[in-house]
Amino acid sequence: MSVFFDSPTSEHLASAGDAEVTLASIGITDGISPPDSDNYRQLLGAVHDVAEHILRLPDYVARTDINKYPRERIQRPLKDEQDFGHAWAHKFHIAGNPDGNLLRGKSLCLKDNVAVAGVPQFFGTDAIPAWTPSSDATVVKRALDAGADIVGTTICENFCNSTSSFTSAQGTVHNPYAEGYSAGGSTSGGAAVVGGGLVDLAIGADQGGSIRVPSSFCGCVGLKPTHGLIPYTGISSGDAINDHAGPIARSVREVAACLDAISGRDDFDDRTLGAPPHGSTQYKNLFSTSVAGMRIGVLKEGMQHRIVDDNVRETVMKAARRYEQLGAAVSEISLPLHLEGPAIWTIQQRIAGTLSMMGLAHGRRGLFSTAYEEARQPWTNESFQKLFPSTKNTMINGISLMQNYPGLYAKTMNLAQQLRDAYEQLFETYDLIIMPTTPFVAPPNIDWKDGDSPIEALKPSMGITINTAIFNVTGHPAISLPVGFAPSSQNAEIMLPVGMQIVGGLWQEQKILDASYAWESANDWKQIGLPSAQEHHSSVKL
Repeated sequence: MSVFFDSPTSEHLASAGDAEVTLASIGITDGISPPDSDNYRQLLGAVHDVAEHILRLPDYVARTDINKYPRERIQRPLKDEQDFGHAWAHKFHIAGNPDGNLLRGKSLCLKDNVAVAGVPQFFGTDAIPAWTPSSDATVVKRALDAGADIVGTTICENFCNSTSSFTSAQGTVHNPYAEGYSAGGSTSGGAAVVGGGLVDLAIGADQGGSIRVPSSFCGCVGLKPTHGLIPYTGISSGDAINDHAGPIARSVREVAACLDAISGRDDFDDRTLGAPPHGSTQYKNLFSTSVAGMRIGVLKEGMQHRIVDDNVRETVMKAARRYEQLGAAVSEISLPLHLEGPAIWTIQQRIAGTLSMMGLAHGRRGLFSTAYEEARQPWTNESFQKLFPSTKNTMINGISLMQNYPGLYAKTMNLAQQLRDAYEQLFETYDLIIMPTTPFVAPPNIDWKDGDSPIEALKPSMGITINTAIFNVTGHPAISLPVGFAPSSQNAEIMLPVGMQIVGGLWQEQKILDASYAWESANDWKQIGLPSAQEHHSSVKL
């Protein structure tokens, strides 16, 4: 037994009845007999001593070599220094390793939940004070080692809890193809500046579609890899099961190079225990432009869902059929369980996401941001009121579900495993599966203000993740590839990018990249769906 429990006294002796009050908070009102009450009071005080001792110990962090990679010109951009509305959280410059090969000469930005030592982090909110990480995320160090020049952090949506691009407390991000339209979320700023041609690469995070949705809306290539292929150390977590980091770029080859640079096992992150050693992958060098002999399934449930826009459906179907011209066998397939994906993800994410936001997520090995934990805890009336409705809704949902449905999370995770197994069975027959990334092109941003209806704030995001969130709970790799344009449902004269989602079996990133590269090499997506007289791309600075 710990020495802290051997002493009969404690610096933090609890008051009489504190043990009973603690149990009453979970509904146990008759759990301690009166003779035992004083004993439990002393033991409660003793464990508080242990807690205070731990808090006094120096923290253990991954040291960042600031001398090798100095941070230059860190600034919060002024209005006239912004792009696409408010795409930037902070601008700065960190020069990459001049001897790096994979990403030398590439500019790279980071979603504002990726830690950069010395750079304040907002996480899309002003409900809590910004905190400044003392260490770089693993992906930051790896990108710098590979030669990338990091030029800033870009806006993410409020606590990463939205696929819209107007929920961040730091401002609205606009689509690079149409001012006033959504850039998607929650990696909104990164997709906008990459899609708009200002930066070569972004590293984003995806818990339900947050890489793929903005990539689809902004005409980017965005990859959510197999769960655990890219380490999450130093990235603010939504939930360890859903957490995926990945690259966004304008070409498949750039995505593959970035994947080689940042993927692989990380001693700090137990999500990566099944990943190959860092530096051992060859995704970029093993490219094949041939899909001859591949069997590709077009998922009926993903294509025919009632909210999929007809123009998006037609664009994705035509794109899928182009694989036949490249030698692949393309056929319609069905997996009815796919339609349960949104429900499974919703319950899993609401419960686990709430536990994470409340600082109650445990059971993983890793290095965690104590600065972030100190900034967001405890929740107060004042801090909660500052949250965007999507984040408030997550907490309200999660707390209610845990209180009213004991055992629900366990069953949800069982069904998630069933879904994962069902997909793995499909991948025994089919190499890849195709569906629209998002059911419609980017909707308009709305000018939501405090006091407006919470439901109105959530409407623009409703239904967007029907085909993406499912693969966060199964862990399968999925890419969004731009395959043409389709008209906005609000204004037929506004043409916006369409993303096709290509999904592969677990750890089958190479197949996804090969097929994406083959399609990209054979087609100019910017010529598809646009009237010949319309300008193909317009990067607007707002």
